[in-house]
Amino acid sequence: MSQRQIHPSTDLLATAGRLEPDAVWRWPLGQMERWHDRILTRLVTRLALMQIVEVVHWERLLPECDPFILVANHGSHREALYLAALCLLLRSGKPVRFLADWNFRLYPGVGYLYDRSGAITIAHKPARPRFLNRFKDRFVLPVSPLDQARQTLAGGGAVGLFPEGTVNRSATHLLPGRRGAARLSLELGIPLLPVGLRFARCRPDGSIDSNAALSIEVGAPLTPPAADDAAPQALLHDWHRQMMRTLAALCGKAWTGEDQASAEPRARSLHPVSGPANRARGGSVC
Repeated sequence: MSQRQIHPSTDLLATAGRLEPDAVWRWPLGQMERWHDRILTRLVTRLALMQIVEVVHWERLLPECDPFILVANHGSHREALYLAALCLLLRSGKPVRFLADWNFRLYPGVGYLYDRSGAITIAHKPARPRFLNRFKDRFVLPVSPLDQARQTLAGGGAVGLFPEGTVNRSATHLLPGRRGAARLSLELGIPLLPVGLRFARCRPDGSIDSNAALSIEVGAPLTPPAADDAAPQALLHDWHRQMMRTLAALCGKAWTGEDQASAEPRARSLHPVSGPANRARGGSVC
């Protein structure tokens, strides 16, 4: 494994890439003023580490790497919550502002964590059940989600997106993806930070098992090519393609754009898991 940068909190780690669960209670959260915010962040991260078995290159998430646009594959609703809490902890309370569906705001505890982590609410989808749509206006701001992301990045912060746009339970292929992250990156000259999320086994129907052990790998930043404010469509297409192919390499899936049916999955295990958890084709699959 490659040599890691030294960070003041390195002594709270065990072997490379593996966070000690008990370190959650000692990790400094100096940028969180309220004690109940610190407790909630530690509790959710501790819960996450019951499933997360490895975080490779976590140092690339640290605030000194800002600004960046974190992009990750999306295999379950739970991982979005885990990733937001993990970023809060590793960054000592400075959030990565994830773009998140407004429906999550309706869940007790989850909505509070999203609020405290500075999540940017997207209110396109209807609520389920539909009578909850009456609350949607409470979460809609005059500034569009992309403009909020632009403001955060221009101020030197970090934002996070799931470019697939929805939960994708395929064990072998990424969805074509949406181009908002690539567009922001080109427009503002901000690097993309790809994060691969990989579950360790499949269900009998071939979909990922979101209860399986989860490995996270933070890839090297992708620096955008120089572009005008209105990036040509060809440049945007190529940058989106590079982003999605990098994500595919990190999460062990294939990305073929519109031609999803013809590709074979990439076989690689980020972190071998003994026993039943390692029965998926090609090792861990997401």
